[in-house]
Amino acid sequence: MIIDEGNLHEFVGKPVYTSDRMYELTPPGVSMGLAWTANGGSVLFIESRFTNPIDAFDTSSSDKKDDKTSGASGSLILTGKLGDVMKESCTIALTYAKSFLQQLDPKNRSLRVGHIHVHVPEGATPKDGPSAGCTIVTALLSLGLNKPIRQDVAMTGEVSLTGRVLPVGGIKEKVIAAKRANVHTVILPYENQKDYNDLQDFIKDGLIVHFAKTYADVYKIIFDDQ
Repeated sequence: MIIDEGNLHEFVGKPVYTSDRMYELTPPGVSMGLAWTANGGSVLFIESRFTNPIDAFDTSSSDKKDDKTSGASGSLILTGKLGDVMKESCTIALTYAKSFLQQLDPKNRSLRVGHIHVHVPEGATPKDGPSAGCTIVTALLSLGLNKPIRQDVAMTGEVSLTGRVLPVGGIKEKVIAAKRANVHTVILPYENQKDYNDLQDFIKDGLIVHFAKTYADVYKIIFDDQ
């Protein structure tokens, strides 16, 4: 009996891991994160879209009234079988993204008055935890700016209401998932630096890793012109 690459699946079954890189080129409003699962790590995409037409509100007018006095208000829909902690992360991410975009471009009101739908694909799979915070903020800013992010970067990290990037677990599994998805640049929380440094060299080989203390650090990396 000869066992080789061609017939290996007949003896051990189908591969546990297949390519989980859903997008090769992410459009505006989509970002790539890293998640821990019971089977190891995986790439996690966050998708966001406006449900009201983008021209239904003016994002560039400087003489608009304050959102509260003008009656403008947005909304947030969450789908993808998210747990309570991840739902809270989405709410925190939107609050912070609104504040960040206001400082970046005071005339852009899109996140404040837009009706936003955030979805995490593979809707039958339960998802929870705070570690997608950076990824959610990035997707929302990409949506508000109508601008795609860098295509070669994946990230993980909880985001606080003031934009601090907090440590997360599963660094080894997440880094392996990035390499499996052919991602060469990874953003990790600054406080996870020791966890990364403790990894074997063959896991870290070929990766460019940035450590972020605040979301502003992430933004400088993820958008090409910064």
